[in-house]
Amino acid sequence: MYRVCLETGDSGRDATPLYRDPELLGHVYAGPYPIADPGLTWVAYDDQGLLGYVVATADTAAFEQWLEEAWWPGLRARYPRRLAADPGDGTQDWRRVAHLHDPPRTPADMLHAHPAHLHIDLLPRGQGAGQGRRLMMTLIEALRARGVPGLHLGVGSGNPRAFAFYLAMGFQEARRAPWGSTMTMDLRG
Repeated sequence: MYRVCLETGDSGRDATPLYRDPELLGHVYAGPYPIADPGLTWVAYDDQGLLGYVVATADTAAFEQWLEEAWWPGLRARYPRRLAADPGDGTQDWRRVAHLHDPPRTPADMLHAHPAHLHIDLLPRGQGAGQGRRLMMTLIEALRARGVPGLHLGVGSGNPRAFAFYLAMGFQEARRAPWGSTMTMDLRG
């Protein structure tokens, strides 16, 4: 999963050249989910191996608290705050280190109606063949079975294919920011 996260981590493109430490993206966007909410992780395979995954949490507020208590402390020790300074060489490790020291909090007004959130990543060989749709539908059904009222995600402005995919899945753009969009889906209908 960490490899897929890295190879899709630049708005759907390979982020390998942007990171000295190939695990940093996975530590933030893939690794904690199967541990914190293990019933909401699915992977897709083909004859070449893992080609994608979806990870989620049904309760973002509880997940963010769990990160503070159980996930970030070990990573903060491994990646001290001094590494959150931009070295000026185009690498992005520093941004992920800054994230784990000062993680953004999801706005409370988002959590009321859309408490769940997800990350989905598919390698290019798995895109366009229905794998993403299958992963998303599996997740949506599991969240509905838990009675979760809504789901949100972030999509970078540099990833118009993903934005179109989420619209086709039934998400709506709730907020737009310089980095991209927050999209939501009502799961009650």
